Amino acid sequence: MSGAAESDEILLDRYVRGEAAAFAALYHRHEMRVWRYLLRNVGNRAIAEELMQEVWFAVARDAARLEPDSRFVAWLFAIARHRMIDLVRSRRPQLSLDVVGHQADCVVEALTAQARAEPLPQAVARDEAAAIARALRQIPREQRDAFLLQLEGDLTVDEVASITGSSFEATKSRLRYARSKLRELLGEYA
Repeated sequence: MSGAAESDEILLDRYVRGEAAAFAALYHRHEMRVWRYLLRNVGNRAIAEELMQEVWFAVARDAARLEPDSRFVAWLFAIARHRMIDLVRSRRPQLSLDVVGHQADCVVEALTAQARAEPLPQAVARDEAAAIARALRQIPREQRDAFLLQLEGDLTVDEVASITGSSFEATKSRLRYARSKLRELLGEYA
């Protein structure tokens, strides 16, 4: 069976049993989603790259610890979130997510990476990406975090609640308010 047809959990199990190719398949499958989540939260490429390495080292090191009934992607994004929080805390005098925020240049670059080579579509894509970056900066951190976890991780409300340590209802409200505020802020692009 090929890696693309196998579930994440099966690939992780294969990796735990010594198949390095299974880890590579997991990495390839999820690297961009985790990268976007980290970059959109910290807004700094160098920091996002450092966090990416830490996340995947943690996955490799702790692969055998994933509970049999847990979903790999929820575990992966929990690791990403915890590594991000740990890094911010360790660098508090120099760095704060609220200060760094979503630096528009990084988000614009990430969101327009697939833009066509024609000047007008690129300009429109950059304008829209900048609007998204501004809108993300304007929603409260808890809402932004829940929204990006669900968006990039394709996680359920229960999984986001578990990762953030919030109740189901609080998480559902944060997601609803985040979507509503983003819709309002991005109205002209809808």
